[in-house]
Amino acid sequence: MRIRELRRKEVINITDGGRLGFVGDVDLRMPDGQTAALIVYGPARFFGLFGRGEEYYIPWDSIQRIGDDIILIDKPAQHRDPSLERRRRKKF
Repeated sequence: MRIRELRRKEVINITDGGRLGFVGDVDLRMPDGQTAALIVYGPARFFGLFGRGEEYYIPWDSIQRIGDDIILIDKPAQHRDPSLERRRRKKF
């Protein structure tokens, strides 16, 4: 499956029935190239002018099923603060 095909799929948590959003990015392990997690971006705030909400980091082992248009997960997704990620990127 290609990453662009994953980006068209909506992620739904089967523990509470919540819709998390659409896949925004994929976290890969290098050098073996295995998929470590899916990243779902939070909703846009006020038409995207004030950034986005929290991101969800979904480990690959919590994915139950990948369908034609949805991805079902069974564990509560971990929130990831985007500002911490930006600070981490700036250090390198």
